[in-house]
Amino acid sequence: METPVTIPLLNPNEPEALLAALPVKEGQHVSAGDLLATIETTKSAADLQAENEGFIIGLCLAVGQTARAGEILCYIADDPAWLPPEPARPAGQIGTADSLSAPAPEGLRITQPALALARQLGLDLSRLPSDRLVTEKTVRALLSKPTGELDTGNINTDDIIVYGGGGHGKALIDLLRSLHTYQIVGIVDDGIAAEETIMGVPVLGGNEKLAELYAKGIRQAVNAVGGIGNIAIRIKVFQILAEAGFGCPAVVHPAAYVENSASLAAGVQVFARAYVGSEARLGFGAIVNTGAIVSHDCVLENYANVSPGALLAGEVKIGAASLVGMGATINLRVSVGAGARIGNGATVKEDVPAKGIVRAGTIWP
Repeated sequence: METPVTIPLLNPNEPEALLAALPVKEGQHVSAGDLLATIETTKSAADLQAENEGFIIGLCLAVGQTARAGEILCYIADDPAWLPPEPARPAGQIGTADSLSAPAPEGLRITQPALALARQLGLDLSRLPSDRLVTEKTVRALLSKPTGELDTGNINTDDIIVYGGGGHGKALIDLLRSLHTYQIVGIVDDGIAAEETIMGVPVLGGNEKLAELYAKGIRQAVNAVGGIGNIAIRIKVFQILAEAGFGCPAVVHPAAYVENSASLAAGVQVFARAYVGSEARLGFGAIVNTGAIVSHDCVLENYANVSPGALLAGEVKIGAASLVGMGATINLRVSVGAGARIGNGATVKEDVPAKGIVRAGTIWP
């Protein structure tokens, strides 16, 4: 499994954070809980820790640089030879030391692989468009123009697609409609015939449609594959979307309540009647489902899924790709390891190891 390490949003008013410390390097082996980086804003700081054992792949930032919330710092991969979806260090002309370390211009939204490519090719970052998320595809398009001018096209900032047409997709359609912010263009699903409709939204086809949608100026998507039976499928969808150039915004139902001091990474989904407490940190792609409570200082690592009605007491940590079942209760300061599964209605009083299973309705230990 390959797990992306993303920059969290520490302060809603500061989308960028300074990389204050980086004690790891490319290819290094790390264990779960190891310190990967320390990031800072003007008001807060946070340590990024490894959610699982593996090798650091695709690291493309240095101490003193800034990164935007939701951007990928690196991946943690089981295989040291694994390559990220978009190469973090593609071959090409190596830029100067100044170009490799210069901060991105204010207001520029750019993926870390694209930033690494632009810096390595010595590209003037001020030439990049500020009205969209810049990907490697954008950088290469700019370099291919003899005049150095990029065809900005028609970027539809309000348009969004829903990837997955099952029950989770239906819930996300209602969530998006309640926000009155996005225009749902359609549903992408590899297992549903095109031209069908779900809740009035057309099914456009499978992932082969992503390139066409991107060409039409659509840049945003929500991952509606819940991954209850197999979390690897949900993670794969995020990778497919990233490779196609789509970003996944955090979405919060207006009937949910998220404290101002909580931080939500990109791809987070918070549903109606859920509560996210003070200084809680939700990692990339985490789900807090209907009526769930995530109390103060809790940490949900990437892809963690808290099911409807679950209750997390203060300072609980839920590891990457773990599932907390419906109505489960996790006691104060308990840590649930990566890939664990907590059954419906279970009560967890002590730490659960990585990939551990707590049966429905039982008390752990």
